[in-house]
Amino acid sequence: MKKFIIALFIGFSAILQAQKTTEKNQDTIHKTKPFVLDEVIVSTAFNKIQSQNMMKVEHESIKELQQKGTATLIEGLATIPGVSQISTGTSIGKPVIRGLSGNRVLVYSQGVRIENQQFGDEHGLGLNDAGIESVEVIKGPASLLYGSDALGGVLYLNPEKFADANSFITNFSQKFFSNTLGSNSTLGIKTSSENWKFLARGAYNTHSDYKISGGDRVTNTRYDETDFKTGIGYSNSKFSSIFRYNYNNLDLGIPEEGIAKQTTSKKTEYPKQGVSNHLLSWNNIFFFQKSKLDVDLGYISNDRSEFEDSDIAVLQMKLKTFNYNAKYHLPKLGKFESIIGIQGMNQTNKNFGSDYLIPDATTNDFGFFGTGIYEWKSNVIQAGLRFDNRNISTTAHGISGDEGSFEAIDKSFDSFNASLGYKTNLAKDLSLRLNVASGFRAPNLAELTSNGVHEGTNRYEIGNPNLKTEQNVQTDLNLEYKSSHFEFFVNGFYNHINNFIYTSPTGAIIDDNAVFDYIQNDAQLFGGEIGLHFHPHPLDWLHYETSFETVTGKKQNGNYLPLIPANNWNNNIRTEFKINNWFKEGFAAVNVSTTFNQNNVSGFETKTNGYTLINLGFGGKVKFGNTVFDLNLNVNNVLDKEYIAHLSRLKTDGISNIGRNIILGLNFNI
Repeated sequence: MKKFIIALFIGFSAILQAQKTTEKNQDTIHKTKPFVLDEVIVSTAFNKIQSQNMMKVEHESIKELQQKGTATLIEGLATIPGVSQISTGTSIGKPVIRGLSGNRVLVYSQGVRIENQQFGDEHGLGLNDAGIESVEVIKGPASLLYGSDALGGVLYLNPEKFADANSFITNFSQKFFSNTLGSNSTLGIKTSSENWKFLARGAYNTHSDYKISGGDRVTNTRYDETDFKTGIGYSNSKFSSIFRYNYNNLDLGIPEEGIAKQTTSKKTEYPKQGVSNHLLSWNNIFFFQKSKLDVDLGYISNDRSEFEDSDIAVLQMKLKTFNYNAKYHLPKLGKFESIIGIQGMNQTNKNFGSDYLIPDATTNDFGFFGTGIYEWKSNVIQAGLRFDNRNISTTAHGISGDEGSFEAIDKSFDSFNASLGYKTNLAKDLSLRLNVASGFRAPNLAELTSNGVHEGTNRYEIGNPNLKTEQNVQTDLNLEYKSSHFEFFVNGFYNHINNFIYTSPTGAIIDDNAVFDYIQNDAQLFGGEIGLHFHPHPLDWLHYETSFETVTGKKQNGNYLPLIPANNWNNNIRTEFKINNWFKEGFAAVNVSTTFNQNNVSGFETKTNGYTLINLGFGGKVKFGNTVFDLNLNVNNVLDKEYIAHLSRLKTDGISNIGRNIILGLNFNI
């Protein structure tokens, strides 16, 4: 007789046990066998494991991303097929999912949507990978679950798990970066009883100007980051409650001079940004006899300041956001499961500096949805419907017609969205997923109201208060084969967007800056990802992974969309080993990443040459006596290749991306 026991609370550790019990002469013998299960996907509606999930969701642990030697969270995310980044040096990165970025991609952390003026390319995530367990990527419209701005996809960051019951854990990690002479220090503690859980983690990250191939440093790309996370939770058989808090503070240099003053100082110079974030989240789950209620409450305070030549901020915007999300999982009806829910947000933006980028404004969102899933044999079908309303009202400022002036607006945007998905097993190890979903995005404040030179663009941008809601429909096809020693996947998508918003030059000049208007046109994006993972028997220690990703974006008139990432082919060979008892979980890896020419550019972009980067990785768990620590050693861009990424914001100045970088990471459990 076999028994399978799985225990799971959101935010707590999962318990999996498989027992084989035999009875002989009234004695009971228990034998425990290990079973490998897919990760539970938190970002989708029904929290299925990956193999049962309706949508193909990319899941990566932060530990796996860190083993690649990435310096920041967004660099790690950009290694996932279908995900790229718009970067400003090494300090600022914006996620791009299948060619869509900015307000078209939602980022969730601690179960709360991140709001931090993400309309600007020069506005980073404001998140540190310390205290984050894993990331999930939904590539495609997710408006059914997340409302406006999930038109292009969702990055869902799962927070660090609490410690197991009746345990106390302390750990310290340290990273060193040769290129930027940087360091990243992290200290955390976790303790738990049967019902109560607590954790806290602090991190400090500091870097000098990054160095390009040849040895020159890009002036004022230095930055400092302070991050603190804490959480407390309580659970029993009928109730689970988790409160988490995250404070993040960034001091960022703005590179305006290119390669100028050469120094290894870590103290930022003017001009610079100061960004402070407070994120509070409270998750509550109420378990009833045959149903449950899940309620998330969140509050975010984002303070963004820009300093030109003194400690007095010329631009300071304070964004305060309260959001709520309630989902009721109805009792099962045979093989049919269903959820109904409501979501909402209240947001205020206020200016405190002398310069205004966007006006004072209030935004209110409200939406409600329902979704259901039905399973039979090896087939699953899921469908859902949702309605949303967004209201944006702004305050007039300045003299009408002058730069930096804004007229008051009061706009309301409504949208209905739906999704339909089907999954089946074509053979024992071969699955097929087909999803059709719609998404929407209401115009943001910059698109509606801009009247001035946008920082970092060197363009005079004029907003359009008559913009309509972006509405898209995307079709996704996923074919996946998975056996013990061979995995293969192919993903294809076609995304049609009505009323796509973009900037277009008018031909006019104001104060030596070209004038750009916000206009709309229908657009389409298409492409996909393909890859395989091979670890042959009996050479189970050897792994070969390869993936290729491509996306093309066009306007209705046939012109290409801007900021579309170049095609990429990624290859990774990894070996796993152990050396006696003092070196376990060892690995050595060689990565070859080839980015192709990007010749499909919009009218105000330039073409970008392709390049190939070689990266090395080595690590494992080292034991000396009673001392145990994890070791990671990476060499990125081994050949010190000089290259410029197509989505680098320093490309227009001809500034290359980072050169060779050696990263040493140590992690101690104290």
